[in-house]
Amino acid sequence: MRKAIAFLTLIIPGIWGISQITDTEAKLKAQQADTVLGWKKGGVINIGTSQSSLTNWAAGGQSSIALNGLLSVFAHNKAEKSIWENYLDIGYGTLKQGKQDWWKTDDKIDLTSKYGHNVSKKWYLAGLLSFKTQFDKGYNYPNDSVMISNFLAPGYLLGAIGMDYRPNENFTVFIAPLTGRLTLVNDTKLSDEGAFGVDPGKKVYGEFGGYIRTFMKHNLMENISVQTKLDLFSNYLKNPQNIDVNWEVLLSMKVNKFISATLSTTLIYDDDTKIAIDDNDDGIFEKKGPRVQFKEILSVGFSYKF
Repeated sequence: MRKAIAFLTLIIPGIWGISQITDTEAKLKAQQADTVLGWKKGGVINIGTSQSSLTNWAAGGQSSIALNGLLSVFAHNKAEKSIWENYLDIGYGTLKQGKQDWWKTDDKIDLTSKYGHNVSKKWYLAGLLSFKTQFDKGYNYPNDSVMISNFLAPGYLLGAIGMDYRPNENFTVFIAPLTGRLTLVNDTKLSDEGAFGVDPGKKVYGEFGGYIRTFMKHNLMENISVQTKLDLFSNYLKNPQNIDVNWEVLLSMKVNKFISATLSTTLIYDDDTKIAIDDNDDGIFEKKGPRVQFKEILSVGFSYKF
């Protein structure tokens, strides 16, 4: 009997202590869950430059200077049953080589807003609104007298309703069978030429189709991260088999708090964007047609994350 009493005297405080720890852990987990609700905001600024100066250089070449900048910000609001995500990406780059004028190397405005209501553990009923354009005129370099783009020429406004698959915060797939897209060409010269798919003289071209958007980000190691987004659109009303593609990849490598290197690539295919084609490589463009567009930018410079 004494042994039993002694055993209970030892075990009861232990059980009570374990229950107290379990209750404390549960409270901490509840507090952590509450902290992820509400607004989460942040962003990054990157400013990069490169420069070379040549004087009486026997091997040849030209002096040059290049500048480029990137601003990427986000604002997310998370509730118990819904999530609202907002992104704004702005980029601009310019290059001066020798005695030539400054040439544009990058130019984009990309605004996206997506709202989703949770219907199961990993699925949301969602709506998305996206707008893309550029700041400045673009030319058919090295011929800087032929303008081929401008602010709101083109501009793309897209609205979509579908389902958003979100297994975690670093990966999403948005599938929208109901999608409308407007292509804007708010420039008389380009409109008269029928650029970017609009009928000659018109400034708006409407499409209705299906849309898929995927987003993924991953930390490869301590100071190296990668994120990518892929947009696919098919126009039900005209050549649905010709899928428009917009694929962006951003690799970020941080040196210290304020110095980083970024490598960004963009691949675009739009069946309605006609690009001049030189079949014989003789400098004469015989025709126009859809082509795969690719852009790569490597930047080293100042970086600030907030």
